[in-house]
Amino acid sequence: MSPEQPYNPLHGVTLVMILDHLVDRYGWEELGRRIDIRCFKNDPSIKSCLKFLRRTPWARDKVESLYLLSLLN
Repeated sequence: MSPEQPYNPLHGVTLVMILDHLVDRYGWEELGRRIDIRCFKNDPSIKSCLKFLRRTPWARDKVESLYLLSLLN
């Protein structure tokens, strides 16, 4: 049983949902400028980015931070 997280804005949001939101809002080119990750710059796709972000915690943290900032603006 997982504890409830009523104040966690990422609770219930999947990485796919985050990427879809960011790509819709910024596009791949702007996303690559904001976060310097090769999977955003060279032949980007949701599938390749998911594979990289799931194995790379520092990159996932940056993507989640940008997502949270995008919700405020």
